[in-house]
Amino acid sequence: MSRLAPLLLALALLAPLASAQTVRVTADVTANTTWTAGTTYLLDGLVFVAAGARLTIEAGTVVKGVEASNITTGDGASALVVRRGAQIVANGTQDAPVIFTAEIDDVADPFDTLPTDRGLWGGVIVLGRAPTNANDGAGNRIDVQVEGIPTEEDALYGGTDPGDSSGSLTFVSIRHGGFSISGVEGDEINGLTLGAVGAGTTVEHVEVYANLDDCFEFFGGTVEAKYLAGAFCGDDTFDYDEGFSGKGQYWFSLQATDIAGRAGEHDGGNNSLGGEGSSPFSIPTISNVTYIGSGAAAAPTNDDGNSPAVFFRDNAGGRYYNSVWTDFPAQALRIEDLASGADSRERLDAGDLVVANSLFWAFGAYDGTLASLVQEGTDRTPASVVVPALTAAGTAYADPGLRSVGRAQGAAALDPRPGPGTAAAGGADFSATPLADDFFDAVDYRGAFAPSGRGWLAGWTALDSDGYLNASFATATTAGPAGDRLALDAFPNPTRGDATVRFTLDRAQTVRITLVDALGRRVAVVADGTFA
Repeated sequence: MSRLAPLLLALALLAPLASAQTVRVTADVTANTTWTAGTTYLLDGLVFVAAGARLTIEAGTVVKGVEASNITTGDGASALVVRRGAQIVANGTQDAPVIFTAEIDDVADPFDTLPTDRGLWGGVIVLGRAPTNANDGAGNRIDVQVEGIPTEEDALYGGTDPGDSSGSLTFVSIRHGGFSISGVEGDEINGLTLGAVGAGTTVEHVEVYANLDDCFEFFGGTVEAKYLAGAFCGDDTFDYDEGFSGKGQYWFSLQATDIAGRAGEHDGGNNSLGGEGSSPFSIPTISNVTYIGSGAAAAPTNDDGNSPAVFFRDNAGGRYYNSVWTDFPAQALRIEDLASGADSRERLDAGDLVVANSLFWAFGAYDGTLASLVQEGTDRTPASVVVPALTAAGTAYADPGLRSVGRAQGAAALDPRPGPGTAAAGGADFSATPLADDFFDAVDYRGAFAPSGRGWLAGWTALDSDGYLNASFATATTAGPAGDRLALDAFPNPTRGDATVRFTLDRAQTVRITLVDALGRRVAVVADGTFA
C-alpha cells in the first residue's frame, strides 16, 4: 500500500513569466495579426481592430495600456477597440491567461499595484452587429457611438444579426482600467464593454479587476457569457442596457470597501435613443451568480453607490435563477415604478423580471422581513408588490453557507464556495422554461461555485495571483508519487477555531493531515493512519 506525502494547505501565487521584449502599438490593426506570448504589447492611445481584420492574442500574452501622460499619438486614453465586422481571438488558458493591464503593472509582483489603483488606462471594447433597441424615435433602427470614445472615431455598434460573431475571449484578465478620456464623470471606459455583441461570440472565463467604472457593460446584443468575475470596481459590476437579451451563468461580483457601485445596474432603454418603451426589452436570463457586497456593516456611499445590490430601471427586466446575494450594507432590490411612462414595474408585472430560487443573506437593512430588502420610496415598486413575487419564485433570506469572504490582499481568505451540506450546496432548479437551453449547465448548487473541487477563479485571475484565494479553493486535489489521488475539502480554511476536513480516496491508503500556521510552520499532525 503506497503512502501519500504529508498534505500541507498553502497559498500558491502564480504569475506569468516576464516578457522577453516589448512592442509599442501606435497603429490600428487593419489585417490579420497575431500578438505572441513572450512579448508585452503597449497600447499607445486608442488602437482599433478594423472591420475585416482579426487580431489573435496568444495564451500568456500581456497587453498594457500606456498612461495618458505617456501617450505619443495624441489620444486621450489607451484602449483596444474591436470594430463591427472585426474579430478578436484572445484565448488564454487557466495557467496562461491573456492579461490586459496598466503600463506600470508588473504582473509578476502581486503588490506593486493595488485594488485601489483604478483608472490607469482605458479598457477593452468589442462592438458588434447584433440588435439593440436604439431607434430614431419613429421606430427606425440606428447605430450608436459607444461611450468613452470620441465621436470623430468610428466606434459604432448595432445591427440586425443576433448570431453575429466578434471572435472569442477566454481566460482573459482585464486590470486597473477605467480612465476617462474627457475627465468628465460618466465618460470612463468600462473594463469590458460589449456593444451589440452577438451570440456567435465566445465570452468565457473573463475577469475585470480594479476598474474605475463598471466591470462589465452590455449595450444591447445577444452574447452568452459564462464564468465572469468582477472585483473591486469603482462602479457597477454587471451593467446592461439598450435591449440586452443574452444569457449568463456563473457570474461573480466582489465589491471593495473603499468604493463600489452596485452588483447589478440593469437598464432597458434610453430616452435619447428612442425611449424606454422600445423593443427588444432588456430581458437576459442569468443563472448561478454569487454577488458579494462591501460588507453588511459598510456605509452606502450615495444613491448610486453600494445601494441597493441590484437596481432595475428604464423598463428593464431580467431573470435571475439559482443565485446568492450576500454581504451588502443596504437592500437587495430596487425596481423603478414611475407615475407615467415605461418602467421596470411593467416588466415585473409581465413576468419578465424574476429573482427565483435564490438566497439573500447578511444585508445591513434586514430587519427580519423580506420587505426590508426592497428599497422603497418615490418612483419605486413597493415591497407589498415585490415580496409576493420573490416568495412565489422560491427566493428566501437564508444563510447560503459560503466558506469565507475575504477582501484583504495576500490574506488568502476568499473562498466563495458553499460548504458541505449548506443551503447553497444544493437546491438548484432548472425547470423554468427560460433555462431549457443547451447553454445552461443543470448543476445541483446555487451560486457561481461548486461546493468542492478546484474553484474556477484559480490560476488565471488577479484574485489568485494577488493572493486573495484560499489555498483549498485554488488547489483542491493532490496526487501522490505513484499516482494515488486524494480529493480534499477543508472548511473553513484558514480558521481560528474548529474546522472540518473531508477527503475521498480512490482506495485504502495511508494519509497524514498536518495543521500549519499562516507562515507554513507545522503546528500539529491531526491525523496519521490508514483510511479507506
